[in-house]
Amino acid sequence: MDNDMDSMLETYLFETNSLMDQLDEILLEAEKSKRFTVDNVNEIFRIMHTIKGSSAMMEFDSLMTAAHRLEDLFFVIRDKGVEAFDEKCDEQLHHEIFNLLFEIIDFMRSEIEKIENSEPLTENIDKYKENINSYLNKIKAALGDGDAVEETPAAKAPAPAVPEPAAFVSPDDSPYYLKLKFEEGIGMENLRAFMVANSLQEEGLAFKYFPEDIETNPDTAEVIAHEGFLLAFKEKADAGKAVLLTREMGNISDFELIENEPQPAPEIHEETKASAKNEGKPAPSSGASAAPAASPAHAQQKQSLISVNLSKLDALMAIMGEIVISEAMVTSSPDLQGIKLDDFTKSARQLRKLTDELQDIAMSIRMLPIAGVFNKMNRIVRDMCQKLGKDVTLDIIGEETEVDKSILDGIGDPIMHIVRNSMDHGIEETVEERIAAGKRPQGRIILSAQHTGSEIIIAIEDDGQGVNTDKVLQKAADNGLLTKPESEYTHQEILNLLMMPGFSTNTEVTEYSGRGVGMDVVKKNVEKVGGVVSISSEPGKGMKTTLKIPLTMAIVDGMEISVGESIFTIPIMNIRQSLKVTADQIIQDASNGEVIRIRDEFYPVFRLYEMYNIPTEVTNIEDGILIWVETADESYCLFVDELAGEQQVVVKPLPAYLNSFNMKNAGIAGCTILGNGSISIILDIPNLYQMAQTY
Repeated sequence: MDNDMDSMLETYLFETNSLMDQLDEILLEAEKSKRFTVDNVNEIFRIMHTIKGSSAMMEFDSLMTAAHRLEDLFFVIRDKGVEAFDEKCDEQLHHEIFNLLFEIIDFMRSEIEKIENSEPLTENIDKYKENINSYLNKIKAALGDGDAVEETPAAKAPAPAVPEPAAFVSPDDSPYYLKLKFEEGIGMENLRAFMVANSLQEEGLAFKYFPEDIETNPDTAEVIAHEGFLLAFKEKADAGKAVLLTREMGNISDFELIENEPQPAPEIHEETKASAKNEGKPAPSSGASAAPAASPAHAQQKQSLISVNLSKLDALMAIMGEIVISEAMVTSSPDLQGIKLDDFTKSARQLRKLTDELQDIAMSIRMLPIAGVFNKMNRIVRDMCQKLGKDVTLDIIGEETEVDKSILDGIGDPIMHIVRNSMDHGIEETVEERIAAGKRPQGRIILSAQHTGSEIIIAIEDDGQGVNTDKVLQKAADNGLLTKPESEYTHQEILNLLMMPGFSTNTEVTEYSGRGVGMDVVKKNVEKVGGVVSISSEPGKGMKTTLKIPLTMAIVDGMEISVGESIFTIPIMNIRQSLKVTADQIIQDASNGEVIRIRDEFYPVFRLYEMYNIPTEVTNIEDGILIWVETADESYCLFVDELAGEQQVVVKPLPAYLNSFNMKNAGIAGCTILGNGSISIILDIPNLYQMAQTY
């Protein structure tokens, strides 16, 4: 039962969060057009009805009440007519309804977050109820209905009881009834009945159900358990279609299609009556033939998408990683070296091909469109426009780009922080400032995403005032963050100062900034998912922040390098070039460090054997090889013994007992197992540079 409840809670959270996202999109579009359409109102009413019912059955009273009140509000708008609402309610009332709706939605989201964190829900929500009732009274007055709001329209009609199965008596005059029985002892039958009703409504079927108050009355669970759940249809085709759909649903043990009118019983009655207890699965009824020809396809389409717990996908990727390692161990076995085995080589190539295909499929299952994260930024921009008094539009490009689910969860906060920065710091304070600078009055933020091979590039760009580098440099100097004279800092190095811990140019604490939590947090969060951040800005033209993030973290393309008897792996995405050099190409700098000139730019050279104290005979620069690597902030060269070849590697976390040694700051991202069974350390190129400054 506990597992059942956990599964129901997961389903509830997933569906409710999805509905809230849909609601946000509908309201943002409606606010832009400054009016509701009939479809908007019907969809919002349906969403609120669904959240109300599922919340009531999960006994989340605050969410149920808030959703119920919003349902009442849209019941009135729908009842009086959307056109009447648009015509008779002034601009102020239109403005108020969106502010009210977003306020309630924010409250509901905060309650959902409490559920996710196992925190107690808010008990007193009178403030929100009063706000809705007050607005309801205003629009009723505007629409010519003087009755004050007292009772909710959706809660007035008492629910008829389910008829006794032995002597069927119809609750109303519907000619067709589908009676469902759930598996014995399954529990929470009212919730399951509500989910069945919702699924059928989403298929466009018209029906009533009894008991009617399953979403608000937990006592109906016992009634349904003993007597069944009734669906009443006016049309035979709808009843036949419902038979097909309910046959595919789980936890239903019996179903029976009953004709109510005293006329010759159609074939559908006898052939549909079936028991899953006796036959394992209900047989299709002849009533199915009364449904439209597309019904079977509809039923199949309904089953074509399923929700899968992320932990199962994590387990799948873990097994996939082990398969990749095992395949490499078999094909690279030392026992086979020097032996010509044509059949084995052919089979090994086929195994590699199948392994690659399986890996691609396993990864694609975890891929989701980035639109879910991008679309949430519309709400951020909307709220900040109102609170900061700015007029800004958000343009979204490439929202169909897909990225790994775990990475998607990790980049939401960084993107939100950057968008807030653009709104708060980037876009000019007044329209007059923009016009004086030769810009259009309305500010613009562009949020884009695109694939480039094995990574995704996300860019957040605004057409604001750009970064004041003099101000940034002065602030860094005041905070003691500079490591060399101010005159020696390049434009890019000054921009990189923005990502130093605690750096903030705001002198006042606002709702959005000035708390000492800045771009350093963005950088840290992006690096957690294996990405890098870069900033570019031109004074008076705007600022652009670019995130380069791998499509997945589980399996990466790496270059194996050797230093002494140690093997290291460098992610391919960080490598620009490998090159052999001569001693006269190496320049000694003022601090006795080594520098090399490549394409008219100077880059520091770090010897990996010195950094990690690794014994090696390759110490002459001409005997080894240089790997030119880059991060968002820095570009430099590593001196190693030799390249061992490119290989796909499975990223394995370091043992927990090493966490206290802060391995990340030592330039180590994790490890991997090679085909010969040895372990290779995966280098963290961004943090390796920081370590190189101190060794």
